[in-house]
Amino acid sequence: MFDEKVLNTFQGRNILVTGGTGLIGRQIVHLLCDAGGHVKVVSLDHIQVNPKADHIFGDLSDFGFCKQITSDMDFVFHVAGIKGSIEVTKSKPASFFVPLLMMNTNILEGCRLNKVQKVVYTSSIGAYTSAEVFKENEDLEEGAPMDMFPGWAKRMAELQVKAYKIQYGLENFAVVRPCNVYGPGDNFDPNNAMVIPSLMYRIYQKEDPVVVWGDGSAVRDFAFSEDVAKGVILALVHGTQGRYMNLGSGVGYSIKELVETLHSILLFNYQFDTTKSSGFPRRVMDISLARQMLGYEHTTTLREGLQKTWDWYVSHQDEYLYKKNYFAEEKE
Repeated sequence: MFDEKVLNTFQGRNILVTGGTGLIGRQIVHLLCDAGGHVKVVSLDHIQVNPKADHIFGDLSDFGFCKQITSDMDFVFHVAGIKGSIEVTKSKPASFFVPLLMMNTNILEGCRLNKVQKVVYTSSIGAYTSAEVFKENEDLEEGAPMDMFPGWAKRMAELQVKAYKIQYGLENFAVVRPCNVYGPGDNFDPNNAMVIPSLMYRIYQKEDPVVVWGDGSAVRDFAFSEDVAKGVILALVHGTQGRYMNLGSGVGYSIKELVETLHSILLFNYQFDTTKSSGFPRRVMDISLARQMLGYEHTTTLREGLQKTWDWYVSHQDEYLYKKNYFAEEKE
């Protein structure tokens, strides 16, 4: 999937990675630094992920700041986002919606004004209308996104890219929609973590048994962060012709399979609470377009990915404390 020609694209180039301390962003940073790029990471996290990169602490909701940091950049990877559990999405929608709208609008407009050569924006599976299999559509989707507030914010940025193409003829803005991504650098905050880091946190804390909501039948597409990061890089290099492309594993795993795979790696007891909802029955990405146009492949097995994520977590249990928490109660 990754050849020398792709990596040579970045040698000696000025590259900005927003959200470069996050789950996907840090993998992009590692790959680009190894490729000889001059990488700048911008984030509100008090974390440094790679000594070869310059780390900038800054807020993307400030348009002036976004214009400044995108100046003189050859490539921009806009990966910054907000990640949280379904419960937090429902209870604190403004904490998702408002910052996402601001940071997306600002960084994309900064890239346009500064004539950045190539830009890639990472949207989300949550921008899709609810379905069992997600496949790209060149037309605007009908119906609300399944992740209401963050989904609309993601769609608005996609629409911004589309507006650039219509009005200015710009095709240097690529868009990708990753699925449920996991891996080193995930959000392990017990108050708002997604399913995989939440399970790992509870296993490490010796919860006995680990209680899993539902009957385990719900099927999801779980993709390892390094594979997705490579897909994002390929999207920037090859472009997506102003449309979005899916990046996932293309494989559906039931929650029961997920738990049993974790159980094959770690010793813990678990039980399913069938009095709780299992959620939507099936959500899997069709990645055939990314395979065809980008040469994208997801090569990490679920077991390999979970093992790598666990090994990282054991050594970085407290990293989430140094990350920007958009869901913390605001002080007067």
